[in-house]
Amino acid sequence: MPAPKKGPRFGGSPSHHRLMMANMAAHLFASEAIVTTVAKAKVLRPYAERLITKAKKGGVHQQRQVVARIHDKDVAHKLFVDIAPRYADRNGGYLRILKLGPRPGDNAPMARIELV
Repeated sequence: MPAPKKGPRFGGSPSHHRLMMANMAAHLFASEAIVTTVAKAKVLRPYAERLITKAKKGGVHQQRQVVARIHDKDVAHKLFVDIAPRYADRNGGYLRILKLGPRPGDNAPMARIELV
């Protein structure tokens, strides 16, 4: 049996990684665009796109799964009512990553992730 693959966790525990992804996804859906590092944006894209796909399907079970992932009922409601119907005829590719310049403090590469 092969060993499970571990992705980047950004210097924290797996629980911290889950909470960070949940907060970033909630802020992304609330404001529809956020600025973060390129590495975090690349990890956030599939996480958020799975949530949008669940919201497109609709239903109570999917709502409970989304709320369990992002921990914010108001943002989950916005996702199901406002954001998901926009992508009813689109099969993925809901997010766009635009690379910005380096951050002034530590020269980290920055990116803007936004809904298409």
